[in-house]
Amino acid sequence: MKRFSILRLTLKLIFVVLILLLVVGPFVGIVLWSFARIWYWPSPIPQEFTLRYWSEVFRQGRVLNSLTLSLRIALITVVFSISIAIPAAYAFARYKLPAERILLFLFLMPQAFPQLPVFINLARVFGRIGLRGNMWGIVLAHTMASLVFSLWIITATFKSIPLDLEQAAQNLGASRFKVFWTITFPLGIPGIIAGAIHVFLWSMGEFNAAFFIGAPFIQTAPVLMYTASAGYNMQIASVIAIILMVPSLLFMLIIEKFLKAEYIAGIGG
Repeated sequence: MKRFSILRLTLKLIFVVLILLLVVGPFVGIVLWSFARIWYWPSPIPQEFTLRYWSEVFRQGRVLNSLTLSLRIALITVVFSISIAIPAAYAFARYKLPAERILLFLFLMPQAFPQLPVFINLARVFGRIGLRGNMWGIVLAHTMASLVFSLWIITATFKSIPLDLEQAAQNLGASRFKVFWTITFPLGIPGIIAGAIHVFLWSMGEFNAAFFIGAPFIQTAPVLMYTASAGYNMQIASVIAIILMVPSLLFMLIIEKFLKAEYIAGIGG
């Protein structure tokens, strides 16, 4: 019995170590590459360290411009996506819509198929109407693809709000519009914030649309990171990757605070 317990403990430790290697290992490698001046195989750590590449990233106008552009695209995408998702989510949460499942499927379609062919075809369409090679084409593509995130999160949030509160306000003479802005919307703010953060993080790290629709004139941070890594400049690519991870880590803490279990209980309901 004791041997069996020791074996179970050993297997658990091995499992935990493997998970840590899979999850933490790539991040450790990125951090080491960002400080590596010389790193030859089979050494597990760089032979020489330097801060040169960090200073280059913040000194080069191209890198800062790409990061600023990615931030601008992500913020505009959040505004567009949330503006569309709020009324649509309220309709899905409070009304019995005709062909509701078909409508939900239409919102899901951009994420239901592999992203590469979707954005390649979208780039062809945008090229004909003058939206290829500029920021607004990427914003529209990101809005279309991110609607599924904001819509489902906000719909679940509105479904979690007791309908009795709205009915009580209506019985006291409040219009449906006033009920929404004074009761439903304030109570749904945590879910709306969580949806906005999810859209922001997805847009900041999105590559395919930015590459195929923005090329050759628009270069976001993920595209610049890909270009640097393809040119075997792993140090610059690693620094950009770490910078892009910072808002993700910060916003994940915010999501944990705002997106409670009751807000996702309505998904699929």
